[in-house]
Parts: sequence; structure tokens; C-alpha cells
Amino acid sequence: MNGEVMISPLWTGLELIAPLQARVLGLMPRIVNGVSIDSRTLQIDDLYFAIRGENHDGHAFVENAFAAGAAAAVVDEAHVDALKGLGCLYVVHDVLAAMERLGQAARKRMTGMVVAVTGSVGKTSTKEAMRGVFGAFGKAHVSAASYNNHWGVPLTLARMPLDTTFGVFEIGMNHANEIRPLVQMVRPHVALITAIAPVHLENLGTIEAIADAKAEIFDGIEAGGVAILPRDTPQYRRLDKLARQSRAGAFLTFGELEGADARLISFEPDAEGSVVTADIMGQRLRYRVGAPGRHLASNSLALLLAARAVGIDIVEAARELAHVTAPTGRGEQIRLAIGDGHATLIDESYNANPVSMRAALALLAASPFPEVFGRRIAMLGDMLELGPEEMALHAGLAQDIASLPIDIVHTVGPRMAHLHDALPVDKRGLHGASAAEVLDRLTAEVAAGDVVMVKGSNGSRMGSVVSALKQRYAAPPAQVVEG
Repeated sequence: MNGEVMISPLWTGLELIAPLQARVLGLMPRIVNGVSIDSRTLQIDDLYFAIRGENHDGHAFVENAFAAGAAAAVVDEAHVDALKGLGCLYVVHDVLAAMERLGQAARKRMTGMVVAVTGSVGKTSTKEAMRGVFGAFGKAHVSAASYNNHWGVPLTLARMPLDTTFGVFEIGMNHANEIRPLVQMVRPHVALITAIAPVHLENLGTIEAIADAKAEIFDGIEAGGVAILPRDTPQYRRLDKLARQSRAGAFLTFGELEGADARLISFEPDAEGSVVTADIMGQRLRYRVGAPGRHLASNSLALLLAARAVGIDIVEAARELAHVTAPTGRGEQIRLAIGDGHATLIDESYNANPVSMRAALALLAASPFPEVFGRRIAMLGDMLELGPEEMALHAGLAQDIASLPIDIVHTVGPRMAHLHDALPVDKRGLHGASAAEVLDRLTAEVAAGDVVMVKGSNGSRMGSVVSALKQRYAAPPAQVVEG
């Protein structure tokens, strides 16, 4: 063998046939090392699934996939005549259903521990923290980005290597009965709900309906598995009742209330993170979380309960939390170069709801100034899918802002106009109907010494504000001095 390390393929061409329920046209590949649904990011030897999406049909990009080095493509019967001869085709009746079956096959052959995470807020940051912590103790396979829906979950499963030690899956929803089929594919040993908040009220109507939809995560739990619940949420008893109707064998809680199995005792924030003192199942721990925010400190408790449930020593896991960083769009801090000074940008632009908005405002309020003459500035976009109470939910943020050391609040969107009108006059900043309308004015508002937090739902396009700030105040390139 000459000392070479043999790396097992993700799949062999032959073992794909049964789970895909496919007939094969062309020369079948010997191995497949990845799974892709996007020809633009496909890697050599990936299996390409021609998924039909809301805006595009993946069959239109099969030729691009093969040009990028795909080992084979999974296509449906309706398109096979037009695609013959491009490369190996696994022909199926329904491409998405075939990917689901491949995901289920990957889960069936995997012998490690599986964790599923959902929640109205905090699920992606908790999942990303698990990526780093669990990865220090074994081979961790974790959902990419926010691949938490009807195609993201089976895609993540299909990509899971046989020798995975820990599988961590984020599961999301916009409507009732969306989590249930996904978690039945994932079959977690540990199912975790981070929080319940008024998100998707437009679709679900009440906070109780949201809790019920999130509790669907327990429907797929393995027999004897562990359910982890947020003890502080007003919907805790409802969640607990639903969890106990599942096959779970243990029920653990986290939060600040007395009686929580993982309880936050103290929280000491600083610019880069926080120091947490907690009681975890009767064991007192003091540890550092490497990303700022009380909500991240709280979710670290849930992570440690999950770590314990999958066999990781919680003292060692707590040490790894010091290396946690905020994901892009979820609290990432960016240095902006302004003249001879700098400002700090807190990028919370990925999404928003009333709970996560208040957490982001608290994070901004706790941020130290990078220089003496600085301001704390919030740039806030609409929170979407809040239903008939959306005007009151936006305006209601004014009371929080009035009590916080935040200097100025700029608002974007028709819903945020209600917050703009409700703000104290001395904190009321610019308002625009859209991010594009006020983009130049918003970026011009920032001065050296400021701390700026940008947040809004994806549909409010506040990510464009972050991009504009980063572009306008990019650090100058380093000067190269020739000797």
C-alpha cells in the first residue's frame, strides 16, 4: 500500500440503484464522492439531482453538471430522451423522492449519534456551535447553511458519510406538518427545541400552533431518545406534554428558571463573547462562549445537554465553546475602516422576529464603543410573516429601545414605519420604504467610533445594507514596501 491512506467513497455507483429505484443509462460510475443539486457549486465526482424548484428546473442544468465533472445525474422519465448521451443517468419517476430515499439509506447505514435541532430562533447558531464542539470529539456531519427544508434535509442526509460519529440536522418550517416528515427521515437520538417565538404567525395563527408545529420534532425520535426543551418559554408545559407522547425516554430542560436541568446562573458579556456560569445536571461549570449575546449563552446550555446525551464529556465540551464564532448574518462582527478610525458592524441581517430582534438590540446595547466618541446605531428592516398583529409587534419594540443605551434607530419597510413613529424623538432616525431607497443615506450615517447593528427578515433585504457598508468602508489593502 506504500503508506497510502484509503478514503472510502460516499457511495458506489452500484449501491445507488436500489435506494434511488432507478434504471441506469450510460456507463455507471465506480464511485460518487458527493451529492449536489446546484451545477454552479458541484464538485468533481458528485451525483447531481435535477430537482424541480419554484423558479428553475434542474433538468435544464444537467449538461452544465456534467461539464463541471459530475459522476452521474438523477433525472426523471419525462426528460430522459433530451439528456441521453450527456453522461450516466439514473432515471427515476420523481427526483426529489429519489433523493429522500437516498437520504434514508444514508441514515439507515449510519451507526453514530444523531441530533435534530429546531426552534423559532437560535437553531442555526446552535447547530453551527455543535459543528465546532462535536467535531472536536469525532467526525461531525452537520447541515450546511440553513438546509432545513423539504430538500435541504434529505440532501444533507444523502451527503452523510458512513463513518460519521455525530450527525447534526437543522429542521425548519413555515407551516404545520412540515417538520414531521423531515424528522422521520432524520430519526434523531436527541431532539432539541431552542425557543418558541411569534414567527410564521401569518401561516399558523397563534403562538400555541407554533409550539405544536415545533413539537413535531419529537415524532421521529428514536425509542428511548432524549428530548431537550426550553424551560423558560411560556409554552413549556405544552411542549413537555407533546414530547412525552413520543418515543423519547428522557426529558431535559434548559434556561434560567429554578428546576431547569441546565440552568444559567450568571452571564458576563464582553466585546468578543461571554463568560457563563451554569449548573448542568448538578455539575457547576464556568466557561467561555466565543460569540457575544445572552441568547447564545442560553443556547450553550442546550448544546451541553445534547453533548452529554451523545456521550461527550460536558467539561471538555464546555471548553470547546470558547472557539464558537457567530455565523454570517447572525451576530458576526466586522471592522469597518473610516478615515483614521474604525466602526464595528454587527451583522444580524439573516432573519428577524420579535424575539430575535430584542436579542439583537440587547447585543447592540451591551457592545462597548471601539472609540471614545461613538454611537450605538440600529438599522432595522421589516419582520415578515407576523400576521394581523404585525403593526403592534413592530411598534412594540419602541419600549425596549427607549430603555436601552441605543442612540439612533433607522428603519426600513412599511411595517417598520410603525416602529419609526413610536420611537422616542431623540432616537428616531431615517426611514425608507425599502433598503434600496435609503441605502446611500444609511451608509453615510456611520462615523468612526460607531457600533452599527443591521437586522431584518430576509425579504426586507437588509443584507444589501451590510454589503454596502462593507464595500464603502473596506479596510485599505496593505502597503507593500519594496526593499
